[in-house]
Amino acid sequence: MHLYQQILTKYWGYPGFRPVQDEIIKSVANGHDTLGLMPTGGGKSLTYQVPAMAKEGLCLVVTPLIALMNDQVNKLRRQGIKAMAIHSGLSWDEIVKGLDNCVYGDFKLLYVSPERLGTEIFLSRLPSMKVNLVAVDEAHCISQWGYDFRPSYLRVANLREYLPDIPFLALTATATLQVVDDIQEKLLFREKNVIRTSFERENLVYLVRKADDKLNYLLRIAKKVHGSGIIYVRSRRKAREIAEWLKQQKIDADYYHAGLKSEIRTARQTEWTEGRSRIIVATNAFGMGIDKPDVRFVAHYDIPDSLEAYFQEAGRAGRDGKRAYAVLLYHPVDTGNLKKRVQAQFPEIKEIKKIYELLCNHLQIPLGGAKGMAFDFFIGDFIEKYKLGLTQAFSALKVLEREGYIEMTDEINSPSRIHFVVTRDDLYRFQVANARFDAFIKLLLRTYSGVFTEYVAIQEDFIATKGNIPPDIVRQYLVKLKQLDIIKYVPRKRTPLVVFTEERLDTKSLIVSAESYSLRKERYTGRLEKAIEYVTGNNTCRSRLLLDYFGESNAKACGLCDVCAERNELDLTRYEFDTIKKVIAEELEKQPLPMTRLVDAVDFTEEKTIKVIQWMLDQGRITYDDKQCLILID
Repeated sequence: MHLYQQILTKYWGYPGFRPVQDEIIKSVANGHDTLGLMPTGGGKSLTYQVPAMAKEGLCLVVTPLIALMNDQVNKLRRQGIKAMAIHSGLSWDEIVKGLDNCVYGDFKLLYVSPERLGTEIFLSRLPSMKVNLVAVDEAHCISQWGYDFRPSYLRVANLREYLPDIPFLALTATATLQVVDDIQEKLLFREKNVIRTSFERENLVYLVRKADDKLNYLLRIAKKVHGSGIIYVRSRRKAREIAEWLKQQKIDADYYHAGLKSEIRTARQTEWTEGRSRIIVATNAFGMGIDKPDVRFVAHYDIPDSLEAYFQEAGRAGRDGKRAYAVLLYHPVDTGNLKKRVQAQFPEIKEIKKIYELLCNHLQIPLGGAKGMAFDFFIGDFIEKYKLGLTQAFSALKVLEREGYIEMTDEINSPSRIHFVVTRDDLYRFQVANARFDAFIKLLLRTYSGVFTEYVAIQEDFIATKGNIPPDIVRQYLVKLKQLDIIKYVPRKRTPLVVFTEERLDTKSLIVSAESYSLRKERYTGRLEKAIEYVTGNNTCRSRLLLDYFGESNAKACGLCDVCAERNELDLTRYEFDTIKKVIAEELEKQPLPMTRLVDAVDFTEEKTIKVIQWMLDQGRITYDDKQCLILID
């Protein structure tokens, strides 16, 4: 690992690899298809970035998260590593230029969104690229058993046809045993090869609290647990209201959701990351790209849709290895509300077809058109125009996405970009002939490098400050140079997109398989039920329950969660507690028993048996009937 260690230290400054990082790197370096299972924040990206730097050619990285893709590319470039991102948020010319640079330039990493993999322009350039590794991030997206299945991921395996001898590295932080097998099958692994690190977080305390007054419980958490925190909520309205309420209680808090303007979201995330804001109340839109190590608590105000989502979000606490808390609040009414979400998430098929037709009309797409095209799409404008409910419209669009007709992205914050399309000699002649542009062109060339070979991100305000000219004049110059075919200029844009992965169909030809639809609904319901079991269960260590869900069946009890803490208070060993509880349940399954007879039936001391009986009474596992006999509650 000497070479890899040198690369790690030179570019990332780390003295050594984390557990299993070096094992994964060795595996792909030896040409083996590999599935790496590492928890959130475990350093997955280094397992493909380091080997990419060690070999000639580039690593092709497939990832669905455009904002995270751009963030990775920017970080790599700041470290002196040439990286490129190709996704639907770019213009056609940018995509062509970017792919050509990866063919003829010395780029080391090419990030590609999955919907671009099947396009003609990408496939035409792929054979000419010197690909040394294919990395598939968020690999659970390829499995229909996964919680975030994306049909576009099924195209990844087609890369084998063009890259038959190149190893594939699949990475995920959330995969059940069934999903682990499915990932390897879908990616056509030549042999099964899974390298995993335990998902156990020994410093993270999982707590589930039944709370009639959730707001005041959050206040108690905020006062008791010092340091920064995240509070996850289901709705944008709740995010705003809870943050404002906490502020009224003199708690430093702010809120975050996808409906805020991009610059506001960026500012709030930056303030929180840098410690200028303590607590962020957010929807699940908050999380991508967060690597703040000192988060002391993550609280969930609502029950998540799946244990996968909960595990990822809770795992943002305590990445520095110090004690942190993952607190999930619930009220008995929550479980009923969660079950109602199934209908909201899976509208009637005729309703889905109606939304599809309205979407196509809204974007003015003709029959047979739009395949592979991306459109700006603000769902707020869409639902207002057609008087639709937000949940109804969003759920129908997500079904269309799962069926493979469209892809939706969150708002993409794309900076302005320029690219000089003339040679240096032609540019010099232009400057001589057009003296009024000379000083501005020199300012651009002094400020930004690489503008002749690729599109380069620029900031008009920074150029204005540096050149001591008004920002509006900067934009006028850029537009004029574009009109004169001296540069390509793509102004800054903040917009969500919808990408049509298939041509527009008439509603009769739009197939939403009833069988597939029912199966997805069934799987979604199953994940909900597991989440409810986690919340309502009070018999199994929280950490063990989560680890068992992800296939770690022999995990030890954490000794810290609410279930373990209550057991610890009894001053019993785990063996004593579990054995006594099991015997009590078996005896009461046979018949109701008075306390004295039940104690006699258990082959432990009276003191220990009574402690467990009292614990089971407190937890609602057993109760007294009208004859004062103990009975088991189902």
